[in-house]
Amino acid sequence: MSALMQTYARLPVTFSHGEGVYLFDTEGRRYLDGLSGIGVNSLGHAHPAVTAAIREQADKLLHTSNLFGVASQEALADRLTAVSSMETCFFGNSGAEANEAAIKLARLYGHHQGKKKPAIVVLEGAFHGRTLATLSATGNRKIQAGFEPLVAGFIRAPRNDVEALRQIAANNPDVVAILAEPIQGEGGINPLTAQYLQAARQICDEEDWLLMLDEVQTGNGRTGSYFAYQHLGFLPDVVTTAKGLGGGVPIGVCMARGKASSVLGAGQHGTTFGGNPLVCATALAVVETIVGEDLCANALAMGELITTTITDDVEAAARIREVRGAGLMIGIELDRDCGELVSRALDDGVLINVTAGNTVRLLPPLIINREEALELGSAVARLIGSFS
Repeated sequence: MSALMQTYARLPVTFSHGEGVYLFDTEGRRYLDGLSGIGVNSLGHAHPAVTAAIREQADKLLHTSNLFGVASQEALADRLTAVSSMETCFFGNSGAEANEAAIKLARLYGHHQGKKKPAIVVLEGAFHGRTLATLSATGNRKIQAGFEPLVAGFIRAPRNDVEALRQIAANNPDVVAILAEPIQGEGGINPLTAQYLQAARQICDEEDWLLMLDEVQTGNGRTGSYFAYQHLGFLPDVVTTAKGLGGGVPIGVCMARGKASSVLGAGQHGTTFGGNPLVCATALAVVETIVGEDLCANALAMGELITTTITDDVEAAARIREVRGAGLMIGIELDRDCGELVSRALDDGVLINVTAGNTVRLLPPLIINREEALELGSAVARLIGSFS
């Protein structure tokens, strides 16, 4: 029996190496990767820019700590603020840590306003992480069960309900921020509407709240713009991202602008490993590749090709309730629970995911080309069409 804690129901496969959009298992079998390590391997596997950055930095320096200047961290912060229109960055090791930083920032912002019990509005169906604070912000009772007491200070609101936000504003003077994913990933690829997000921006301005967007999964080109909010014509006050930022190495970042940019001061937050030379040099190479090769445009085009390939299949279409998402963040809701499709796909040499019980989730690498997109779309259509 493995010495690992049994926290995952792992599939019966172990991968030995990867190349582009394909993975290879220890038996030599090839798999088309439609999941990208849950949106992490944004440039696929063994991408030359990622490999070169890791090798070059590993040959020089891995870690010094944030007690000293880190040149690659400063370069990455400059690049990310330029592409995001944010002003300041705090680097951690994951999306959960990035969201923890945002939560702490919002609470401190509230205390600066004289609010003794600052509260953050979060949404039904949200997923923000598995630390105690981010788990408490998450809208999934199944994964919260057994970890009570949860962290206080969160007010749950229904998704895409502007009136509910206005009611909260009218009745809860301690609110200091809204925290939301532009597209809820783990919750079933459920987009927030442009109208809702624009209204949330307006309410935050009226109430002097912070609008904080969790772009852990939607960021870094995934939805067809570098960040999903860039489709909408306004700026949040705080943005978090992770996953695809590192191309496979663990990194997360909490970015802020305006009144949120200088809330956290020296000694009020920190990390040992976050933003070390290795991960920042690698993430910088990822950002430069996404921007330089216009992979945002590729995400839009290939996402459309994958979805139309699936929905044009008559047998698959008969089982599809709705297709949601943007770019290469695709959710295909079926008319029944479909968790067993994951193992069926594995048998067919394709990696997919099912979330919210009945939604096939696809997060292929941003580098996927037309031939590979057709291969993925056709494979998923066959799986759905034959599922009963």
